[in-house]
Amino acid sequence: MPAARRYRHYKGGIYELVCEAVMEADYTPVMVYRGQDGTVWVRPRAAFFETVGVDGAALPRFAALSDPLTDPLIDPLTDPLSGLPCATSQAAREE
Repeated sequence: MPAARRYRHYKGGIYELVCEAVMEADYTPVMVYRGQDGTVWVRPRAAFFETVGVDGAALPRFAALSDPLTDPLIDPLTDPLSGLPCATSQAAREE
């Protein structure tokens, strides 16, 4: 799993990486991530880490942010993304 847990989407939203998983239909690696409003999203891993064109510049779709436990600008007591659980099954890790 990538070292970063929080990412900023190129459109500005902040998301927490919940876990990596595998799509059962075709075994595509996917990223499971949660927005600040609590919505959980799934995106193919390749698309999560790809670059996108914005005003002629190539930007990462999701850019890694600091760890909320060490970033002085993030209060883990009030940040809605701090401390969210991540659980993956043993079977998913073995495939």
